[in-house]
Formats: sequence, C-alpha cells, structure tokens
Amino acid sequence: MNVTLICVGRLKEDYLRAACAEYQKRLQAFCRFNVEELEAEKLTDAPSEAEIAAALEKEGDRILAKLPKGAYAVALCIEGKQQSSEELASLLADIPVQGNGSAAFVIGSSYGLSDKVKRAAQLKLSMSKMTFPHQLARVMLMEQVYRAYSIINNRKYHK
Repeated sequence: MNVTLICVGRLKEDYLRAACAEYQKRLQAFCRFNVEELEAEKLTDAPSEAEIAAALEKEGDRILAKLPKGAYAVALCIEGKQQSSEELASLLADIPVQGNGSAAFVIGSSYGLSDKVKRAAQLKLSMSKMTFPHQLARVMLMEQVYRAYSIINNRKYHK
C-alpha cells in the first residue's frame, strides 16, 4: 500500500527531523511511505482573518494538487473524530480491502486546513483535545501509522 503524508511547512528542529526519519525508515517494512512538504504561505506578524483565509485557500489548492488520485484522504483537524490506535489500524487494514491501494494524511499549517481540503477528505481526524506544537503533529502521526501497521502485523511494538 502507498501512504502519503502531505504537510504544510518544514520541520525546523533537528530532533523532529530525526524522529520522522526513524519512523519513515520503520514504515518501509509495511508500506511505501512518502512525505510531501509544501511551503506555508507567508503572513504578516498579525494577520487578519481575511489574510489567513486567503492563505489557507492557496495552501489548499497546493494540497489538493498533491493528493494522489483515488487515495483515501484523511485530514487532520481539530473538529475531526478521535480514534484509538486500534481503530486507525482497522482503517488502514480496510483501505486495500475496499479496492484502494493508497491513503493520504494531510496536516495543514498552524492555521489549519481550508474547507475544500476538509470536504475532499473521507475522514477528518483529530489527534487529541489537547493542543500540541504544530510540528510535533507530524511525528505523532507517523508514530501512530507505524503503531497501526504493527497492530495489523501482530508485532510486539503495540502492547
């Protein structure tokens, strides 16, 4: 199966890049995992709501252009549904059974995702009710995808 992670923005910290590289390496045992980084729109220091909305629309266009054709799309957003690791594993196991060979997870900028990206997704997923640093979301998601594949393949990683 092909799994694509589409992210707006680049990881700035070495420790976050190292963590993502480790999970990307581990995931290769289970799927073809690809990360697509897109540039975030430049905003002023105190952006207006209109400026933020315009930036989200431009980012949304670039995200939709990178979505693999026919992929089961999952948008990470605060209003999304929370799932357990086992539920995510079940979702990833079911995607190929439904005749789809690819999944795409989308992480927007620190301002979120445009409504058109959310509408294009088959699932809106929330990591937690808690607030985390935006860049940490990528590491957390990659760990959960790895955990899900460990569950699917009966590996000891998930206890």
